[in-house]
Amino acid sequence: MKTLSIDVRPAEPQDAASIAEAHRSAWQYAYAGLIPHRPLTRMIERRGEIWWRKATRGPATLLVVDVAGTIAGYTTLGLNRARALPQEGEIYEIYMRPEYQGIGLGHVLFGEARRLLKSLGCNGMAVWCLEDSQHAVDFFRSNGGIDAVEGMEDFDDVQLKKLGFIWN
Repeated sequence: MKTLSIDVRPAEPQDAASIAEAHRSAWQYAYAGLIPHRPLTRMIERRGEIWWRKATRGPATLLVVDVAGTIAGYTTLGLNRARALPQEGEIYEIYMRPEYQGIGLGHVLFGEARRLLKSLGCNGMAVWCLEDSQHAVDFFRSNGGIDAVEGMEDFDDVQLKKLGFIWN
């Protein structure tokens, strides 16, 4: 019997092309029809392999979930950027390739990100998502998040409401 390896680990520079592809497919899947086409395309295109190679060197922490050598998803995390919130940590983004969604890997990656923030001494955590991204809203609620704050995000001439989920 063959064993499938699943590993959550820090991203390395040689992962950059795979992370860029995971980012592209996850963002197209998550945001097509929510974020207008042009700004979404620009956001995806500016995060190519070179961008992700630099991201592996900080300042945010970048973790990947590696399934038998394939980068199935990633998360970035660090100190909370919303100074008005008392939570000290933040998961900036967490995304899975569409073909790896719905099988629990996102929960594993999310749990590892939370543990890492706690081990770094962060008390509490925040995560932001678009209100109309029902999949993300359901994911954060299912992981115990409380949607406690709201904000707006600009995409060219379109403003979309975002929700801030917190964990104490």
